[in-house]
Amino acid sequence: MISGVGLTPFSRDAGLGALDLQATAAYQALDDAGLLARDVDTVIAGYATTVNHIMPANVLAEYLGARPARAFGMSVGGATGLAMVAEAARLMRAGVATHVLVVGGENRASGQSRDQAIATLAQVGHASHEVVLGANIPAYYALLASEYLARFGLSRADLAPLAVQMRAHAVSHPGAQFRTPITVQDVLDAPPIAEPLGLLDCCPMSDGAAAVVVSRAPASPSGRASVRIAGLGQANLHQHVSEADFGAFGAGESSAAALAEAGTGVGELDILGVYDSFTITLAILLEEIGIVAPGTAGRRASEGLFAADGRYPLNLHGGLLSYGHSGVAGGMAHLVEMVTQLRGEAGARQLADLPRKGLLHADGGVLSAHVSVVLEGAPAEASRGDRA
Repeated sequence: MISGVGLTPFSRDAGLGALDLQATAAYQALDDAGLLARDVDTVIAGYATTVNHIMPANVLAEYLGARPARAFGMSVGGATGLAMVAEAARLMRAGVATHVLVVGGENRASGQSRDQAIATLAQVGHASHEVVLGANIPAYYALLASEYLARFGLSRADLAPLAVQMRAHAVSHPGAQFRTPITVQDVLDAPPIAEPLGLLDCCPMSDGAAAVVVSRAPASPSGRASVRIAGLGQANLHQHVSEADFGAFGAGESSAAALAEAGTGVGELDILGVYDSFTITLAILLEEIGIVAPGTAGRRASEGLFAADGRYPLNLHGGLLSYGHSGVAGGMAHLVEMVTQLRGEAGARQLADLPRKGLLHADGGVLSAHVSVVLEGAPAEASRGDRA
């Protein structure tokens, strides 16, 4: 079960280094779980591009004052956060851990130059066939977007509603990096980044951190609704976009496994947290998972399907596109928001009907590594299943 969560605000400059950001979120999650650092028997930490250290979890554990039996780092790009949570859940199922602290975060925006960040992230590309040609992350995803738009006879305007919806959700979250509402025209008028993607089709680089405590049982009775990890799924069908099958990146396989393990289906989900590094990322993932038909994600967003009062409330904190993207913590923020919603603790952002089941999905690289997690909260008095 998820017993604690922590999330810092995301910003252009938090005034803190990566380790301090990680510690801030970690202490929030520990407090939320009713634990001290010394109560944790396992620490799992994600990579940070601003920290050149090969033992991130050990460094963090020492900094927190924890003395875990197990400490290890993980690096699978944007999927790292959910992959770490999946490993924590497996440790619980194996009976070898009681409380696992999972942490990600860095000063990605302020701790390095723009060119350093671009060069570092570009290395997910193929060393011989892609990186040497000067490609970078937006360029890789622009290739996906160009193919997608051509295949379905769409234009940039058909992706723009996804960015608009994410910003609409971020407006009510005080920790979001961008909170000014935008329109489809704003997205279309934004400076070009990599054709056909403009500035507002792309997530920002941010400073921030997130943490989760996965426990076998609560540290003490709190009266709070529990959140259970009901299903896990993963798929790794390619690493480089030049080797990808554009009809099946792995999201469908990963999410199907998680839903099957949870004994549920897409139609029974009440809330979604889906990786949105670019508008095209979100469109492809939503469609491959089976939330909407191929080629329709943007249109369905414009129809309100993913709004707070829609059938599938999506990334209610604003997602990577508007809450921000601080490396591993970016994907973990989706999980923190979902846990907060399942508990009924989201304040002004809280869904009118308490959600019962949610699906999280993240990808790393260029839709390369896929991890899906199904979360279940306490039974709600009213079901969302009959909503149109």
